[in-house]
Amino acid sequence: MGYTWQYYDLVLGAILLTMVSGVGIGYATTVAIPTAVTGAGFVAAALIGHGLFVNGPVDEPSDLTNEVDTLN
Repeated sequence: MGYTWQYYDLVLGAILLTMVSGVGIGYATTVAIPTAVTGAGFVAAALIGHGLFVNGPVDEPSDLTNEVDTLN
């Protein structure tokens, strides 16, 4: 059985691609590297926010109120 890509795999890959692109833009253009990486960081933060709050890792909001037995 092969591996199936999940949404969060794509989010993590997009974060990596965004940050690497920021470095590449910094090297390939006249934009300073810290500025390019900071801009890429804002895009990566937006991707993280989407993964956490828009398409969160729960099925429905009531899942957030369930007690976690493994920590008790």
